[in-house]
Amino acid sequence: MNSSALSLFLIPTVLAENTSENVLSPQIKDVITNLDCFFAEDIRTARRFISSLRLGKVIDQITFFELNKNTDPAETKQQLKNLNQNAGIISEAGCPGVADPGAVAVRLAHDLGINVVPLVGPSSILLALMASGMSGQSFAFNGYLPIDKTERKKAIQHLELQARNQTQIFMETPFRNNQLMDAILESCQPGTSLCVASNLTAPDEFVKTYSIRQWRNNKPDLHKIPTIFIIG
Repeated sequence: MNSSALSLFLIPTVLAENTSENVLSPQIKDVITNLDCFFAEDIRTARRFISSLRLGKVIDQITFFELNKNTDPAETKQQLKNLNQNAGIISEAGCPGVADPGAVAVRLAHDLGINVVPLVGPSSILLALMASGMSGQSFAFNGYLPIDKTERKKAIQHLELQARNQTQIFMETPFRNNQLMDAILESCQPGTSLCVASNLTAPDEFVKTYSIRQWRNNKPDLHKIPTIFIIG
C-alpha cells in the first residue's frame, strides 16, 4: 500500500479510569475497531485501554510500537516507512501530540506523506483552561517547571509577569504537586489568580480559581492527583 494512501489516527484516551462512556465519542471506538497497529507511549497501558472498550479485538493479534520520550526518532521513522496499513497513536492520557511524545510520529508522518487524522477527545489542558475563567484568547502551555527550588521560583515569578497579558498553564508530576503548590503560594503576589484543576472528568473532579491570598487559607492536598495549574 502507498504511504500516501495511509492514515495515522490520533486517538485520545481517558483522563480518569472508568470514564470512557462519558468522555470518548463513538468515532474513537469505530476507528480502534478497524485498526490493528498502534504507536503507544506505554504498550501495557494501551493494551489495557483497548481491552476496556470491549470491542471484541484479540489483543495478541495487534501490533504495538513503543513511542515515548526515550524512543529514537529514527526507529519511529522506519516503523512508519514500513507501514502497510492504517495506524493509530494512543497517548498515556488525553490527546496524542499535546504535551505528548506522539508529536514526533505526527511530524514524521507529515514528512512521509501519511495522512494525519486527529480525533476529538479530552485534553486536561483545554478542560482546565475552559473551567478556569481566565482568558482563552491568548494562553501558553509551559509543561513542567524546574525541580530546583531556586530555578522553580524564578520560573513561577516569570510566569506571573507573563500572565498579565497571557494566561499561563503548567503542570507537575503528581507526586510533586504539593511542593509546587507551596512554591506558587510563596512566590506569587497575594492578588494573583491561580486555578487548580485536578482529576478532570473523574467523579471527584476539583476545579477552583482563587487569589493566592485565598489559596493560602484553603490549600488542598494534591499529592499523586493529576493536576493542571493556571496563573492569570
